[in-house]
Amino acid sequence: MSEDDPYAHVAKGPLKLKGDGGIKKKKKKKDKEKLEQAAKVVNNDEQKNNETVVVQKRTKAELAFLKMQEKMQNQRILEKASMTHKQRVEKFNQHLDSLTEHFDIPKVSWTK
Repeated sequence: MSEDDPYAHVAKGPLKLKGDGGIKKKKKKKDKEKLEQAAKVVNNDEQKNNETVVVQKRTKAELAFLKMQEKMQNQRILEKASMTHKQRVEKFNQHLDSLTEHFDIPKVSWTK
């Protein structure tokens, strides 16, 4: 092979994929001391949480949002409950009658 050949450095052979056992992920080793310290901290936090009263941690904006959501949901329920199914169908039919006939399918055959 000559030095002018641009394909001289190409690796030959099949591709090595992860699933084929070619390349394997390295597992991270965790220190036992770090795990023990973390366990102690978690246990201390659990004890403190059991002793304290649950505090609501919502902002004013979150509370206002939830309040408005509930209000809007109640309003939607009242609107739906105010009309019977028959009334809704009649209203829908009136709406369809008021639409223009622009979207109707035109007649294709001129013989009839």
